[in-house]
Amino acid sequence: MRKQISATNTLLSSLICIALFTSTCQAKLADRSRVVAARKERTRATQLMNSRVYNTNTKPSRQLLDEELPIDGPKYRGRHRYDAQEASLRQMKDIKDLTPEEFERELGSQLTGCCGNYKSYSADNLCYKYGNNCAAGAEASHDSGDGDCEMEGLSFIGVSFSVNTASGNPYSYQLCDQFAMENIIDRNYDYVMSMDEDGWLVGGGYKSFDYSGKMPYIDSSHTELLRIGALDASYGGTTIAQVYAAMTAVTFPPFAIFPEYVKGGGKGGSGDDDEVPSGDVTLVVSVVEEFEENNNYSDYELFLDNLFNAMDAVNGGPCMDDHDTDPHVSMSRGVKFKSSYHEQQYFYSANLEVAVWQAMYPNGVVIGSTSKANFPPENFNKNKQYVGYGNLYFFFDRANITKAFPANRDLYQSESYYSTLTQNDVSSFYASTTQINFNYNSGSGDNNQYYEHNPYAWNAKMAMHDMTDGWSLPPNCKQEGETFFGIPLSRRSGSKLQSTSTFQNQFDFEYLVDRNFTYIKSFGTNHGWLIGEEVGNGAGSIVDKDTTHIPLFYTGTTNPDMGGLSLSNIIKVVKNLNFGTLYIKPAFLFQDDDGAVKLQFEADAYSALGYLYDNMCKMLGLSWNYESPSNSYGYYTNCAMHAAGDRATYGCGPDNTNNGGFCPQMTIAYRVAFQSDDHAAAFFYKGNSYVDYWRSLYPNGVAVGTNNFCKDGGCLGLFLNRYDLYQVFKPDLGGSWVEYNGATAAPTISPAPTAKGGCDNPHNSHLDKCFKRNHPRGATAVAWQSLGPVGQLSVFLVSFMSVTLSLSIFLARARKRRRRGESYLGFMIRDMRKSGRGGKKRRGTKSRKKKSRSSKSRGLSEDLLGDKSRRSKSKSRSSSKKRSSSSGGDRKRSSSSKHRSSSSSKHRSSSSKRDGERKSSSSSRKDGERKSSSSKHRSSSKDRSSRRSSSGSRSRSKSKSGRTRSAKPDKDEMSKRQLV
Repeated sequence: MRKQISATNTLLSSLICIALFTSTCQAKLADRSRVVAARKERTRATQLMNSRVYNTNTKPSRQLLDEELPIDGPKYRGRHRYDAQEASLRQMKDIKDLTPEEFERELGSQLTGCCGNYKSYSADNLCYKYGNNCAAGAEASHDSGDGDCEMEGLSFIGVSFSVNTASGNPYSYQLCDQFAMENIIDRNYDYVMSMDEDGWLVGGGYKSFDYSGKMPYIDSSHTELLRIGALDASYGGTTIAQVYAAMTAVTFPPFAIFPEYVKGGGKGGSGDDDEVPSGDVTLVVSVVEEFEENNNYSDYELFLDNLFNAMDAVNGGPCMDDHDTDPHVSMSRGVKFKSSYHEQQYFYSANLEVAVWQAMYPNGVVIGSTSKANFPPENFNKNKQYVGYGNLYFFFDRANITKAFPANRDLYQSESYYSTLTQNDVSSFYASTTQINFNYNSGSGDNNQYYEHNPYAWNAKMAMHDMTDGWSLPPNCKQEGETFFGIPLSRRSGSKLQSTSTFQNQFDFEYLVDRNFTYIKSFGTNHGWLIGEEVGNGAGSIVDKDTTHIPLFYTGTTNPDMGGLSLSNIIKVVKNLNFGTLYIKPAFLFQDDDGAVKLQFEADAYSALGYLYDNMCKMLGLSWNYESPSNSYGYYTNCAMHAAGDRATYGCGPDNTNNGGFCPQMTIAYRVAFQSDDHAAAFFYKGNSYVDYWRSLYPNGVAVGTNNFCKDGGCLGLFLNRYDLYQVFKPDLGGSWVEYNGATAAPTISPAPTAKGGCDNPHNSHLDKCFKRNHPRGATAVAWQSLGPVGQLSVFLVSFMSVTLSLSIFLARARKRRRRGESYLGFMIRDMRKSGRGGKKRRGTKSRKKKSRSSKSRGLSEDLLGDKSRRSKSKSRSSSKKRSSSSGGDRKRSSSSKHRSSSSSKHRSSSSKRDGERKSSSSSRKDGERKSSSSKHRSSSKDRSSRRSSSGSRSRSKSKSGRTRSAKPDKDEMSKRQLV
């Protein structure tokens, strides 16, 4: 109100000045200190506004309220925030005043969308509303100092120490038989509390279902000899072809490697005084330098000099380092130990193993293996070749070796002895080595000061975690874990090494990345764009598939022995969690204090996503501040990163208190360094333009999904890690299914029933045993499955042949019988109508057709031969096998003639007697014919001719006396008989 009055006064004063034509007219903005003083923000939540340290005031004291605040920084950017606690209490009071019907209507309107309070805000305005800066970068550039290099890269030439172990990734290469790298890591978490999301980079890598939930990478242990850097020549890099040409042009002998010590320290990730310090763990090694006779330079120095000259000869780019690197093996980053004591114990144990290696290889050892391998990783199982000893490798990125370069000679006998020493029994070296004879740095903190992790200093804000650093664990949790619930947003990427299914079609995040390095300078980690990297990317980042998601609730480790909750029990609990369709709405693109580029989504505490977070905290959260979780199964965890009393209203956003773990964000890249502040501002301006488009496209948010994945949208996913989506849950208890590595499995895979009542209990209805009992398979399905693949194929082929045969018959019939101009369809309909008549009609029609055909044949024979010839024909046929049928025809004709002449019944009876006699005589003749032999054929034929003449005379005497007969037939009749 004061601002409006001030603006009105300024406008009036300007108009008065113009009206009076005065030359000395001035206007002044209102004094901002008086505006700040009038706000009277004295609540505790206001004092903690924008606090990055728990329970630390950031609001100026009362004495400073009379002074103007600087127009920059988080205090000024957060000037529009409301008192979140008062707003929350006011909102709860309004809800209590609603009737049940009004509350249900309000709840229904919230669950069908989200984020309606800031529809009119642009992405840039909403960014400042959340207290972030969307116009500047937060990570400094780490360039090589060469002005011609416009892109930082991670490709290099080096030596690999990769091993394949039973506890590691099964696809790891076995390239080092000399150093048992798994003996210098703490896979069992005896000393280490947590690490970054990659975990141990040495010792075999990680499996997909590891309890820690680390990224399932293969072993990537190595030491760099020469940093190639970027591979895009247009930005000052060196192409892969140039690297191959230079390495082919030089020769080198097998270089021996000597292990020095394992040390701590490094950059780390934590900067708060109340947390455990974090750092890197590194194995320091050195290349053994050997000198030829009368040569002042070692073989290794000559190799480096020749390699630099070869790179210059192939026009290598300026992004390549001008000097060799200090050989070392990065073992892990962002490591946090349980205490300084545990840290010292770990480094002592690791360096004792290194002391054993030094005893085994006093003058170093040539690294190699007797195994077989093939590069790059996508061809690891094709045309494997012998690895050998003394190879150098080109690493496109830390995890991907693309080519091996062998040494120019075989091993000497002494070199071969040490390189193959581990093929024999080396237990004597471990028994004799009991102390460490070298110095090592065992501290990751400052000056090795004492520290100890205090689990009770844990708070709900720690759920907002930097994934490049280790976790601070809550009480009774002995192992970290990366398992979490979230919303999958990834799409099929262009990676040739890894691929994923498309989980949503609503957002194309490719518009938010800078693959051409127009704005960015480098990445602070080996990971590039988390939206998915391509093979051949210029920065040499790890070729990852698209892993974009919105993490919602971290459940921690799945190891029950370390305080976690098993994967099967997590699924049981969440299957009974009823939640509405999850709507999300992008807010703005920004870079957080850890240097990560993120896409913030609106944190609507009263949306379905907010209610889901509340219920998850109630069911699986930690017992904290006298709040305990509760669920029907009684399964709980000590390693979740959310408290049972945490709520969505305590999360981030202008309407929330910013003290909880609810803050839906999607990480796009870690530790991004821009070329300049102007480039950073241009990058975020471009990205937020797309965010504004999405905000206008989905003003009430959107439930993401595809036609093949979560068709109705708004599903919840259970992630084993950032890489692997395992289980998917539909809203409104719509069911769940397993989604792992792009393969969908039946939703009934689960252990045996554990709830009381067995399958009669509805809680067990989703289990294998109960599902099969409640949904028995039909007999047809069982019979079909019992046929097996061969039987099913046979049935299919027979059915196919039957169909094709029926179709062929129909076409042939249709071509013959269809009318002129009639289509095949019309003929089929007509034919079906004709065949659909009654059975009696069909039989009557058949008999009529048969009679008509016989009458037609008789009429034709009568026309051809006449009456006498017809009688003669019947007599001649009586001697054949069908004599009975022809005689029957004669009887019909004789009876018809008698009927026409109206003869007496006595005549008909005598005629019938004679017919019977003829039947018996004809049957006897048939028997005689069957019994007669071929030798009596002529005599039997004579008998038959005589019988035919007597039969003919009898039949003529029975005929009507009015018919004229001649004793001898005329010539025409004889000729007709001869023809017949």
